[in-house]
Amino acid sequence: MKLSLLEQETILLYNQAEPMAEVYTHDPRLMEKLNRLADKHPEQITKKDEHNFIVPKRCVSVREPYSEKRRKAASERARAAGYKPPLKSSSGQ
Repeated sequence: MKLSLLEQETILLYNQAEPMAEVYTHDPRLMEKLNRLADKHPEQITKKDEHNFIVPKRCVSVREPYSEKRRKAASERARAAGYKPPLKSSSGQ
């Protein structure tokens, strides 16, 4: 059964006493990224089951949003450097 976008939630769980955080997600893109990272760094990132991962807390961050000015400047630098964004998947997600 396919989940709606509203149901594709992500929950981050961590406390101050432990160095690791648990990530529970149904977000397909985040699951793909976490699976890739778990394969690349198995000593740091562990896949508990299909939707649960254990990651170092230092991997979890909340950033200030980019201002429109900063976003435009970054876009222009990327364009000048010849960066091409990845093509969107046609899988319908």
